[in-house]
Amino acid sequence: MYTFYGSEANATEVKTFVNHIIDANLKAEETGSIKSPICIWGTHGIGKTALAEEIAREKNYKFVYIAPAQFEETGDLIGMPTIENGATTFKHPDWVPTEAGPGILLIDDVNRADDRILRSIMQLLQNFEMVSWKLPEKWQIVLTANPDGGDYSVTPMDDAMLTRMMHITMKFDAKAWAAWAEKNKVDARGINFVLTYPEISKGRRTTPRTLTQFFRSIESIENLKENLPLVQMLGASCLDEETVAAFVTFVQQNLAELITPAEILNAKNFGKEVENALKKTANGKIFRVDIIATVCTRLANYLIINDIKPTPAQMKNIQSFIKIDFIPNDLRIALLQDIFKSPNPHLRTIIMTDPALSKMLATGM
Repeated sequence: MYTFYGSEANATEVKTFVNHIIDANLKAEETGSIKSPICIWGTHGIGKTALAEEIAREKNYKFVYIAPAQFEETGDLIGMPTIENGATTFKHPDWVPTEAGPGILLIDDVNRADDRILRSIMQLLQNFEMVSWKLPEKWQIVLTANPDGGDYSVTPMDDAMLTRMMHITMKFDAKAWAAWAEKNKVDARGINFVLTYPEISKGRRTTPRTLTQFFRSIESIENLKENLPLVQMLGASCLDEETVAAFVTFVQQNLAELITPAEILNAKNFGKEVENALKKTANGKIFRVDIIATVCTRLANYLIINDIKPTPAQMKNIQSFIKIDFIPNDLRIALLQDIFKSPNPHLRTIIMTDPALSKMLATGM
């Protein structure tokens, strides 16, 4: 049984949480109050480290990374003693930030460190300083940790250490991952796969990290079906056997080639190129609602992440897509809500200029 701390949240919610604590810490620092380190818990490969790096990059913060599991002794944290003017002083390690922030110090996989190192870090978490050095102003501390219990090789943290931090647990969410993947130009066929089979995206070897590795490795393969032996080898190199088998089936059923958001926007003959093509793909022995959901999610992500300003023809295509009669109403309303909540006013116009869509959004029908 795994032990996590804090609320469970997807990547988008974790980012909101971390940004809020960072803002609160900056205000606390202005008044001389104590700042709070942030610990992001989660299973391996879920994207905890990448999320911290992304936050620093988006905020244009300085960034320092340390992995205390690599520390052999407390000197790697505190620094080395030296004699100056007859007194023992410490020279801080070269990774210690010396310039004022704003910045983020990421202590990655903190509970994989030796117990001695964990105990040494407690002062840093409490006061943002060690006996030998102090974090410059406007620096934040973010930690990542794997859960206690199960088969993770971790060092348990006692209450004295846990209560020095604010905690949140990051969970996998296919829709949030797909938004990240769209933004980071992950192979569209991989995004389709994860959205169609979200339950296959968690395993011992199959994680968001290894899935991304796999999708990067196949992006140069134009025709997956013609290169299935190579695709299988690439999958087996980093994914669970069940995931590889599911992806092969996904390719064989031509689901890797679902209609793309760009094709929806730029269709010259919407009925033939989009509506009929989508209906043909979804109409198997049973109607594949999961395929419709995948296409809807990808369309919303594409519009929002790329800050699309649709032309009149593209706007008409988007409106026509939302009103396709075989799209389940819950998916239609979710798509409308995603578009309407976007900060891009051009996307909200898609709904506001169409009375039928405005009514659907308002009534949920």
